[in-house]
Amino acid sequence: MASKKAPNPIDVYVGSRVRLRRMMLSMSQEKLGEHLGITFQQIQKYEKGTNRIGASRLQHIATVLEVPVSFFFEDAPGTPQEAQGLAESKSENYVIDFLSSSEGLQLNRAFVQIKDQKVRRKIVELVREISGEGAES
Repeated sequence: MASKKAPNPIDVYVGSRVRLRRMMLSMSQEKLGEHLGITFQQIQKYEKGTNRIGASRLQHIATVLEVPVSFFFEDAPGTPQEAQGLAESKSENYVIDFLSSSEGLQLNRAFVQIKDQKVRRKIVELVREISGEGAES
């Protein structure tokens, strides 16, 4: 019995960026699928990296999600920056993980609605204190 081949890390990464942007827009998998003429199950497979996204489909996704195609490859594994040791390691790549979470998206949306810069700084200081990081930097 043949074992299933693991998804390519780039396919997984691109899929996670599709999911991130879709969630930032509060768009369901079903709605994105409707725009693309495919099922939400196919969107799930793209987002997990199980199925690769072809170039023309990726361009269409970028148009629907209102981002340049390059958005899906920013900080991707194997990029020249990473090859030179300048990119963050997987354990340090917490920003994408955070923004991909429901709580991260909710917090980000609420935070950007705060117009007073002093209030925003105070919130950052508060969160640093709660996390144990302190208010340094």
